[in-house]
Amino acid sequence: MLQLDQATTRAMLEWRPLIEALRAMFDDGCEMPVRHHHDVAVPGEADATLLLMPAWVPGRYIGVKLATVVPGNGARGLPAVMATYCLSSGRTGEMLALIDGGELTARRTAAASALAADYLARKDASDLLLIGTGRVVENLIGAHCAVRPIRKVSVWGRDMAKAEALAEAAAREHGVEAEAAGDLGKALETADIVSAATLSEIPLIEGVRLSPGCHVDLVGAFKPSMRESDDEAIRRASVFVDTLAGATREGGDIVQPLQSGVLKMEDIRGDLFSLATGTVPGRVSEDEITLFKSVGAALEDLAGAILAYETAMARPQGAG
Repeated sequence: MLQLDQATTRAMLEWRPLIEALRAMFDDGCEMPVRHHHDVAVPGEADATLLLMPAWVPGRYIGVKLATVVPGNGARGLPAVMATYCLSSGRTGEMLALIDGGELTARRTAAASALAADYLARKDASDLLLIGTGRVVENLIGAHCAVRPIRKVSVWGRDMAKAEALAEAAAREHGVEAEAAGDLGKALETADIVSAATLSEIPLIEGVRLSPGCHVDLVGAFKPSMRESDDEAIRRASVFVDTLAGATREGGDIVQPLQSGVLKMEDIRGDLFSLATGTVPGRVSEDEITLFKSVGAALEDLAGAILAYETAMARPQGAG
């Protein structure tokens, strides 16, 4: 059985191949039961979340991710998401690989955002604003740079030191102009792409500040009680989601506007299935504001796990 640690998993999931693997899986489809989602009490701090996410391609692969999301880990200097992915043969059930689920989750999440941006962001989008300072944000920078000509990166976070560190890493790794944004409102006004990955329960993105042609990418706020964008952002934007079943039940940026009537189901233009298959168009004008909300899907984990496994198996033994 193959075991891929964090560093190896990262090396097996280069951005372009991963984005294309997700595109192909959303186009072809797979079996994806509703995931198990449980709140878990953590004495003295916010509840954790336990996720079990199965998916399979009949006759090829079966996969399941066991993941925990622990908000209190930030104060301990640990990632909020901890996970392990088990990949098995879809014909025999034999275990093929154990894959670092945290790295897989961070990279497939960012790759899904980049896939959406490939349909929804302007082709010339070059100014990227990141909201948040966690593990996924670091990956979002690389993923967005893989699909658009990003030249400037701004990072806003409640911890300025972390924002500055991420900006420095972005400049070093991607050759872009990068800075920590002190004023979120002003940064929103100039950004071509706004990508947020937080656990906020109050809106951070003010729709009134978004410039024409902006693309908003909402990655965090994975519970109905959480929210990263306000009602005005929803009103002004053409709204897309990763999966209708997931985003309309779990993501507060969609659930709350649906409950209040600000957004109706028929206002949601499409999901990654319809974008990948060409059933619906993506961006239709240069001035259109687009908004994409993701809550994650087992399909994405399976696509990434298959890519990591097949890439590793194709490399000569002992290769990095």
